[in-house]
Amino acid sequence: MIPTDSPPKPSKGPALLLTWCVLMLTWMLLSGMFDLFHLGLGAISSALVAWFSHDLLFPNGLKGHSPALWYRFFLYIGWLLWQILLSGIHVLKLVFHPDLKEKINPHIIRFQTRIQNETGKVTFGNSITLTPGTITLSIASSGRFTVHALDRQSSESLPGEMEQRIARTFGE
Repeated sequence: MIPTDSPPKPSKGPALLLTWCVLMLTWMLLSGMFDLFHLGLGAISSALVAWFSHDLLFPNGLKGHSPALWYRFFLYIGWLLWQILLSGIHVLKLVFHPDLKEKINPHIIRFQTRIQNETGKVTFGNSITLTPGTITLSIASSGRFTVHALDRQSSESLPGEMEQRIARTFGE
């Protein structure tokens, strides 16, 4: 036997199963079909996607993915959905305001994040983009964000509370 210096690869089984569970749950929530035929299609589709992409969701297996992290992440998702609703109402008011041209002020802001975790940075960038009125244009490897905002109010809270909540979620 030839010795190798490479570290052992993490087990794919648990990550594959968890990826399948997440995909299947998403399938059930979005389809709303609970008959045997549609659940079977969902199970097969989820299995195929999980087989090819489980290493994207869990590149290091389940190492570092504690139940506490998942709990904090789902709490964050609830808060994010509320922020998306509030921002959507704000953008709706802007669009229907009679002085629209005076109200909007498209601009680009740049800031440095304190988040060190790569998944946290991606979550932060995606959260900004999901919030109406802002779009993440780039995330540098150093943690420098470039964001386009529709108006001043949309950019005032960045990085702010969203960054703090993501940092707490990922244990920073």
